[in-house]
Amino acid sequence: MSRARTARRIAAGAAYGGGGLGLLGAAAVGLVVAEVQLAKRTVGAGLPDPPRADGLYGSEFGGPELSPGPLSLAMLGDSTAAGLGVRRARQTPAALLASGLAAVAERPVRLRNVALSGAMSDDLDRQVSLLLDHGEKAPDVAVVMIGANDVTRRMPPTQSVRLLTAAVKRLRLAGTEVVVGTCPDLGTIEPVYQPLRWVARRVSRQLAAAQTIGVVAQGGRTVSMGDLLGPEFAANPREMFGPDSYHPSAEGYATAAMAVLPTLCATLSLWPESDRLDVSRDEDMLPVAKAASAAANQAGTEVTAARAPWALLKHRRRRRLPGAEGDAASHPDTAAARADGDRALPDAPNSPSGRG
Repeated sequence: MSRARTARRIAAGAAYGGGGLGLLGAAAVGLVVAEVQLAKRTVGAGLPDPPRADGLYGSEFGGPELSPGPLSLAMLGDSTAAGLGVRRARQTPAALLASGLAAVAERPVRLRNVALSGAMSDDLDRQVSLLLDHGEKAPDVAVVMIGANDVTRRMPPTQSVRLLTAAVKRLRLAGTEVVVGTCPDLGTIEPVYQPLRWVARRVSRQLAAAQTIGVVAQGGRTVSMGDLLGPEFAANPREMFGPDSYHPSAEGYATAAMAVLPTLCATLSLWPESDRLDVSRDEDMLPVAKAASAAANQAGTEVTAARAPWALLKHRRRRRLPGAEGDAASHPDTAAARADGDRALPDAPNSPSGRG
């Protein structure tokens, strides 16, 4: 069965209440889980809690009291969204995205990160409630990174997609734009050995494609995490992944931020490229299921809704974005750090930090 067809069946099961559809045979999934559980004996071992990066970024563009005020960015998801494995707040993906968004928008960005290490998709409802149920203004935009724990802990894929879709729907109804970084390719993780690595790759990519179908149906956009760190990891594993060989290093998180930031900016109409197709970059308009399958195969690919039942497959340009140095503030009303000066992040060609 093709990945597009499988993803379509999973998404349909999520929408209409199915719960038992498997990605692969039960025996194969069981072997993957057993292998990953062995690997996870070292995953996260000895790692401190992720640093808090909440605060105001881009304060050089004006204080929070100035009109129109800061943009608000929320981060939701699991340990990858939380930034587990790095020691400085400015190295977390949320901080990198907040500083990059501030530079492109030329406007301060207030960040709130409610992601939780170890979270599965069934924690997203709680995380969304933290953002929406306390009388505060809904975030302008939210980034969600989720899925790996759903695979390793054997959550049925239809349930996983249903929970993610419900969270995206709540955010969209509140007026928040949503970008989802889909399930990463677990076949790139060093502690998962062959011959089961290819099974892990297939399972996680099928979930990623199904996530895309569900998110796009709610008006969100997705960016494929896929094997984003795979080629770099193969060439230089000790730099792209952290000490547990599972969570990204600071360089790995920066690579992930490079993939997400153009789409994050595009949701707010801040990226100079439109949603029109650029055939020179192999962009296309495809049925949603086929677009989702294609994106799962190529990390960094954006999928966004077009005329139903079609979706746009985008490969947005990325550029390096130098930022100011400093540590993120622990209090949400104080200026937090921007990314390191040599941290690689994408930038719009005409942004103040991207000249030349």
